[in-house]
Amino acid sequence: MGFGGTICRSMGSVLTLAAGVMLAAMVTAAPAQGQAVEITDPTTGRTFSYTPSFAPKPKLERPQYRFFDANQKRWVTYQASREEMWERHEEKFSRAVVRFHTAEPAGTIVVDTLERFLYVVNGDGTAVRFGIGVARDGFGWTGVERVTRKAEWPDWRPPAEMLEREPWLPDFMPGGPENPMGARALYLGSTLYRIHGTHQDRSIGFAVSSGCIRMRNEDVIELYERTRVGTEVLVLGRDSDRSGLMAALSAF
Repeated sequence: MGFGGTICRSMGSVLTLAAGVMLAAMVTAAPAQGQAVEITDPTTGRTFSYTPSFAPKPKLERPQYRFFDANQKRWVTYQASREEMWERHEEKFSRAVVRFHTAEPAGTIVVDTLERFLYVVNGDGTAVRFGIGVARDGFGWTGVERVTRKAEWPDWRPPAEMLEREPWLPDFMPGGPENPMGARALYLGSTLYRIHGTHQDRSIGFAVSSGCIRMRNEDVIELYERTRVGTEVLVLGRDSDRSGLMAALSAF
């Protein structure tokens, strides 16, 4: 089967940007859950988006479990610690070989942005599943592309659209451990999107990017070695026809 294709509530606070430009900012609300805020340059009137580094970050929910304690002979409630929740999160998005029955040829990459997994078809009824970070709201995309280039420790040149949104970013950053592109990158068609590594492992499993697919560095190195230029990449989202993917994962 195949697959279809926002620190303070102050007026006029001053922010020093990386470029050394002083901007008087007008912000009306505190940043929530690490979201971006709209900053207006009073000199030019230009408005751009900025995410404060100290804004609260998304936190994992800590579910409560109710069970009967035979020793105390009563029902008790247990709530997992944040450390336990991170361990479970990391385990969920760790690399695994899973059942995957499909007519797609071996090597095909299937990206499920809804569940935040990337599959590499093995061709024997299985696939290697990797946890990924995906595009945040408003930056998602779906479709079929092919790998047109591969790079080790790639340089980073933010596209013009990103620099317009985030003018404090550098025009260029050489490849290396601190580069947001990570250890490897697979370039998709003629788009600006890539499947690449990251040094922010805790972004895996979340919607964090401007459209690119993030992987842990050790995982993207594995993918890089498995993938040839020309490999088909199928990217599925919330509104995609997911029947083929569901069938591939559930077939006996």
